[in-house]
Amino acid sequence: MAHRILIATSRYYDHISRELEAGALEALSDEDVVTEVIEVPGAFEVPGIIAMAADSGQYDGYIALGCVIRGETSHYDYVCGESARGLMDLAVKRRLAIGYGILTVENEAQALARADRKQKNKGKDAADACLAMLKMRKKFVR
Repeated sequence: MAHRILIATSRYYDHISRELEAGALEALSDEDVVTEVIEVPGAFEVPGIIAMAADSGQYDGYIALGCVIRGETSHYDYVCGESARGLMDLAVKRRLAIGYGILTVENEAQALARADRKQKNKGKDAADACLAMLKMRKKFVR
């Protein structure tokens, strides 16, 4: 039976997020999965939408994608920290299989290198992490 995976993508840096999403979808294309993509405004909203989706019981795993680039204020620290904390809380407390692909970088060049499917391909890494956690959950949760 195919796993259902939700990809929650922040559209704040749309060109970067689309490349991350393409990397994740490519990685999943050879797997026995059904994917759905949902868009949210920014990285801060990703944990919330994954929590809502988890409550629906429709999905087996989740992939969190987006990008936060450091700016001139402390806003960066709050968005990075709270989105990561929110996702970790969901993974630990609710035992969700979440692949983490929210880039936290100093500048756009770093983001582009990490998102690019021909370079670091962090979208693929997030998809691979989700699949790995689904396998682990199957081993431990009966």
